[in-house]
Amino acid sequence: MRLFSYFALCLVLVSGCSTVHKPPVEATAQSAQLLRLDYISSIDNAARQYFVYLPSGYQQNTNKKWPMLLFLHGNGERGNGLDELDYTLIHGPLYEAWVQKRDLPFIIVVPQLHMFGMDKVPYIANRSRDAIPARLTDGVPARPAMFPSDKPIVPAAIAGDMSAVPPLLPDGWERAEQDLLTIMNKVQQQFNVDAQRRYLTGISYGGFGSWYLASKQPELFAAVAPIVGWGHPDLMAPIARAQTPLWVFAAGRDLAINKNYFYPGIERLRQLGHDNVRFSMLEQAGHDAWKQVYAGSDLYLWLLQHQLQSTAENQ
Repeated sequence: MRLFSYFALCLVLVSGCSTVHKPPVEATAQSAQLLRLDYISSIDNAARQYFVYLPSGYQQNTNKKWPMLLFLHGNGERGNGLDELDYTLIHGPLYEAWVQKRDLPFIIVVPQLHMFGMDKVPYIANRSRDAIPARLTDGVPARPAMFPSDKPIVPAAIAGDMSAVPPLLPDGWERAEQDLLTIMNKVQQQFNVDAQRRYLTGISYGGFGSWYLASKQPELFAAVAPIVGWGHPDLMAPIARAQTPLWVFAAGRDLAINKNYFYPGIERLRQLGHDNVRFSMLEQAGHDAWKQVYAGSDLYLWLLQHQLQSTAENQ
């Protein structure tokens, strides 16, 4: 079995927009807010910012506790956390809530991963701010088409031994773990967050980051949804012990991620007694399958079905 090619991953664009042919769900009130909040990164002591989306109704319902949804973006949206933070608006639940004006009932938290020397990767070096979607005064922008692909739809193969496959991609979200914890703590202290309903999702590099953070901090999240990022079997034991609900998405025509590598980690979870795992292989989709997932409603409804057990630590 040929090992996963990081080179191939770094040549695939992790930017682009979605096509799901259904009308967007409009917000029921014009009170949604998108905030840029400051923090000092533990990585380089630099001043950076992250997005916090407050849903419509947040300001009016001052006693209500809201679910928190942490989103980890893909490789193409890295940046300096300042003027480049806007690249994180291109994909994910924040795009749906803010740009498409959908009434998603979450406090959505979106940090930006450091560049870590990847600024020379062509699809990052050549990106343009024209790709950043704008929130329109009236209506919403059209959803561009998903990535075209000539790759045939074929069955997955048995991946076999994963011991020689690195568990993470180079210079990913694991390097920002302390920053992510700091940001989550700041948001929970500053806003009306329901500590029993903290959720985690991410795409591509952020999918790998979601597996990593769920493994290292399994007590934090009521449910986790990695999208087009597989989880290595070595990460599964803490997730299985915590019985963290998972919904894993892979793409059958993905040119960046080997779909065969999703199965060993999920099988390891089964062997460890974890029975709360959903696995969706979107065979017709390419690497940007996340657009189909986030543009629908199923994932958000599934997340909201889960909550942590109340403990003193989660009060």
